[in-house]
Amino acid sequence: MKLLLFISNAFINTMGITQPSPKAANRAAWFIFLMLSAVLTVVVTIALLAIRWASQH
Repeated sequence: MKLLLFISNAFINTMGITQPSPKAANRAAWFIFLMLSAVLTVVVTIALLAIRWASQH
């Protein structure tokens, strides 16, 4: 959980967003984690499909 909070705090500080309350920071950490996971899943899926397509042609 500390890693999630570290990542969310880094994002919040980098973007210049007002510091949230502890509850909101926890919620933001989970939201950022879910968005990063979704992006990573999409990138890996596209890469695997591209490799599969390239190996068949």
